Amino acid sequence: MATGQRRFVIVAIDYFTKWTEAESLATITASKCEEFFWKNVICRFGVPKILITDNGKQFDNSNFRSFCEGLSICLHFTSVAHPQSNGQTENMNRSILQGLKRKLDDAKGAWVDELPKALLPVEVGLPTVRVLQFSEAENEENLRGNLDLLDDVRAQALDRVISTKQRVVRFYNRRVRMRIFRVGDLALRKLGVSNPKAAVGKLSPNWEGPYKMSKVLRPGAYSLETLSGEAIPRTWNADNLRPYYQ
Repeated sequence: MATGQRRFVIVAIDYFTKWTEAESLATITASKCEEFFWKNVICRFGVPKILITDNGKQFDNSNFRSFCEGLSICLHFTSVAHPQSNGQTENMNRSILQGLKRKLDDAKGAWVDELPKALLPVEVGLPTVRVLQFSEAENEENLRGNLDLLDDVRAQALDRVISTKQRVVRFYNRRVRMRIFRVGDLALRKLGVSNPKAAVGKLSPNWEGPYKMSKVLRPGAYSLETLSGEAIPRTWNADNLRPYYQ
């Protein structure tokens, strides 16, 4: 058993700098998430404009929503069963897990103590354990010189990020036919996502519905409602929907 019976890790990552904050928790509740976000993010780096989380109840509740609204933070949720919506955090979770596995070997209960060490290679940008010769005078001189180039470097980095994403999008779009829905269209939901307990057994249906598209939130993300007009909670990604033809 881990120290203090801690079983969860909450992770936050800045999308631009890739800086990561992580903390182990015994319980994953709304109050614990607020405390982590206040202490590890807001008090250290300021108030962000946008926060993207998964659909866990610790985030999708009135208390956490009020906490974000009080700080003028725009709270967004990833699409159901679509972790790619928050890909950088999911990649970081995988990196932290791999780092913990290398550190722990058979002592799995000691992961709480090893969590900061697993984060260190990520934070300093070292993929492997290496030793560098450090010169304080040379380091200070380089830092002063870098200040003059900081704005240009940031602009160049942003241009590279945008250019890379555009290339990835073009490569992906050449091979994928995008599934587009419009307001009023009918669609089926993947049963294993909407109601996992019902999708039991090889002979159970794969899809359920139909439902009506009530709103297009962004390309590939939709709000649904029943045929009688009752709103369906949460955002639904096109990957978990298919057209319904009458």
